[in-house]
Amino acid sequence: MLEGRTAVVTGASKGIGLAIVQALVEAGAHVVAGARSSSAAIDELVAAGSVTFVPVDLSQVDAPAALVAAAGGRVDILVNNVGAATTRLEGFLSVTDDQWLQSINLNLMATVRTTRAVLPLMIGARSGAIVNIASVNSTLPDPAVIDYSAAKGAQLNFAKSLSKEVGQYGIRVNSVSPGPVETDLWLGVGGVAATISAASGQDAAAVVSSAVADSATRRFTHPAEVADVVLFLADGRAANITGANITIDGGLISTL
Repeated sequence: MLEGRTAVVTGASKGIGLAIVQALVEAGAHVVAGARSSSAAIDELVAAGSVTFVPVDLSQVDAPAALVAAAGGRVDILVNNVGAATTRLEGFLSVTDDQWLQSINLNLMATVRTTRAVLPLMIGARSGAIVNIASVNSTLPDPAVIDYSAAKGAQLNFAKSLSKEVGQYGIRVNSVSPGPVETDLWLGVGGVAATISAASGQDAAAVVSSAVADSATRRFTHPAEVADVVLFLADGRAANITGANITIDGGLISTL
């Protein structure tokens, strides 16, 4: 399906990013995987020859250049997945300028910079697929992640704007907005569930249940399910889909 294609994935070593890397490899693509550190799963794919791992900190301005260099002058698919959310339980007034800037830098500017680095190659090839991993918080603002919500809203707006500019070059730009996903961001040590549990005294399992209580499916999304949506958007089957945002949240957002 994607034989001979080269993909770049950021935040690639675990969680949603790892699932995306695995799906692209299974579809035949060679993946340049960027993250601050590797993982056992990524190392296995590197050993098999299907992944090139690049240790990068995407909060740094020059990080995207290393990914493009590793791609060897060709990028058919870019997945901007890197991001992080910090729970702000003490309210808006507790969030400092530095915390706002850190969130915007990683959740918005890493996407902007990596896209800027890759786009000339795609324009030259007159083709390309860019998929940004946004969040339901891009359209469902939450004061508990106020800076993350704002940054993801801006990321979604950026993708829509860019899609209108680069469509003439055969480049598609789309977004995927997951709700709660079974990753360390939610379920790991220091994750959202643990943070809320420690602050409120509520059992962590109850926090997890309440997070999806208003969804239709009453469960977290699996990382592989997000990867399947990304794979569809990266493939030729979605050749006339651009500027779209696909939500995968088990029906959490109830409005049209």
